[in-house]
Amino acid sequence: MKSAVIVFPASNCDRDAATALESLTGHKTEMVWHQDTDLPNVDLVVLPGGFSYGDYLRSGAMAGQSAIMRAVKAHAEKGGAVLGICNGFQVLTESHLLPGALMKNAGLKFVCRPVTLEVSETQSAFTRFYENGQKVVFPVAHGDGNYFADPETLDRLEGEGRIAFRYAEGDNPNGSVRNIAGILNATRNVLGLMPHPERVVDPLLGGTDGIPMFKSLIEALS
Repeated sequence: MKSAVIVFPASNCDRDAATALESLTGHKTEMVWHQDTDLPNVDLVVLPGGFSYGDYLRSGAMAGQSAIMRAVKAHAEKGGAVLGICNGFQVLTESHLLPGALMKNAGLKFVCRPVTLEVSETQSAFTRFYENGQKVVFPVAHGDGNYFADPETLDRLEGEGRIAFRYAEGDNPNGSVRNIAGILNATRNVLGLMPHPERVVDPLLGGTDGIPMFKSLIEALS
């Protein structure tokens, strides 16, 4: 599986994502600057966490207008996989690759801690190595992770099985509606989630619950 990580000004999890991918795939990950207009020939594009453009205007709003996003959208439209983590999830909603919006946390404070998630979907390229209902622990680190969408959109996400991850009951760190932590697009090749799977692929760093996501992608895209 060949992969690329997009680097925006003030991305700070781009190297984390690349390290995770390289350790699990054995292939070098391409780092693509946001002002580039073309993607290399890859199977997976990752929009990493961080504070692109310093979170000016709205988190992810300026990055969503970066030149590379036209190529990312074309990649997704052709069926290529796109994974948006934390700020990357915000970029995906701002660029309309995913519905809804990420608002300020309900407590108006930055939250940085491990959270328990429940896997809600296991039929996508991102989740097939998990079990439905499985509890996993990923870290979060965000101030604008409160997912919101109108009731019609939420019902559609529910009805189409596009909610990939939820915060476990009682462990919602940001007030996200219906405990939503991550969602898929209609064709199930784009995933956005606020927690960080790339930070739990090494037991020395606190856990391995992110490994099944990357193994799922490797099997699906290799």
